[in-house]
Amino acid sequence: MGDGNNEYTIGAKIRDLRLKNGLTQEELADRAELSKGFISQLENDLTSPSIATLTDILTLLGTTLSEFFSVGEREQLVFTESDYFEKVSDGMTINWIVPTAQKNSMEPIIVELDAGARTDDAPHDGEEFGYVLSGEIEVSVGNRSARAKTGESFYYPSDRPHYIRNIAKTKSRFLWVSCPPSF
Repeated sequence: MGDGNNEYTIGAKIRDLRLKNGLTQEELADRAELSKGFISQLENDLTSPSIATLTDILTLLGTTLSEFFSVGEREQLVFTESDYFEKVSDGMTINWIVPTAQKNSMEPIIVELDAGARTDDAPHDGEEFGYVLSGEIEVSVGNRSARAKTGESFYYPSDRPHYIRNIAKTKSRFLWVSCPPSF
């Protein structure tokens, strides 16, 4: 108990779902027309439910058998360099540091621009945020532009023409996040 090894047992998963739904064992038992003792034994893996009973319990807890037993769809929490996807073109290197980001609300990338290189400027819905990791860049949005150097950040709505240009004599790197994904 508490060592994390039982977190994927049927009982522990049912307990987690019950707690997420704000139900006591007794409330779940009443709704499922089962005894509180059965729910307790189930959550402690002292008994196994029939498929019909498990289906009923999971329906009450807002899930299905396939979602409950799905292991392959667990969301990845940490990404390493081996997960990154890199694209190099026209003085710019883009690293997608969360390769599954297209399906998320935001998309973070790390961009490396050669001296004088710049990004595209197509407007789109959403907002963008960035943090300069090294070098110095010029951020242009509509008819405004400003410089940002190492340790500084930028933020703007992306519904107007915009681009980022490296104004340093060497490469510049920055973390760039688009919401919704657009890179």
